[in-house]
Amino acid sequence: MKIILASASPRRQELISLISQDVVCHPSGVEEVIPQGLEAEEIPLCLAFQKAEEVAKLYPDTLVIGSDTGVILGEEILGKPADKDEARRMITELSGRTHKVVTGCALFQKGRSMGFKAVTEVEFYPLTEKEIEDYINTSEPYDKAGAYGIQGRASLFVKGIKGDYFNVVGLPVAELKRKIEKFLEEA
Repeated sequence: MKIILASASPRRQELISLISQDVVCHPSGVEEVIPQGLEAEEIPLCLAFQKAEEVAKLYPDTLVIGSDTGVILGEEILGKPADKDEARRMITELSGRTHKVVTGCALFQKGRSMGFKAVTEVEFYPLTEKEIEDYINTSEPYDKAGAYGIQGRASLFVKGIKGDYFNVVGLPVAELKRKIEKFLEEA
């Protein structure tokens, strides 16, 4: 099955290959707009729809998948840090606490669409200042929501997870596979 992945994320590109080997990556250039009053947990799904819808205009007959992942602490969504100070603030806030990782996935094909979100809870150990400084001095935090990648050095911070590990990496592949099958059956 051919899939167009509306993402530039190397992690998503790797994970989608578990579902199909026939994947073309076409990142969306859409300007992400978050409607006023939208709850933090709904933002990733909203952005996933925006990305997929934009790319689906170019590939109307092919299955297009858009995805967006957010790290949410309380009601704050932690995006990608702009610099060391922001990365330090984010990792410090996550230290010793449980947060949610929410990935929204949107599927488009032939004028039809559907979406879902996956939620995983991640608990960090309390971190020392040295652990935080050592981490933010690597290149790892700067292209990832919440300033960390669970599959890298930040795995040493994780006390436990409740939910789909791959959702935290950036794509809930097991659930996505099932949603794709259902979506295509209903066509």
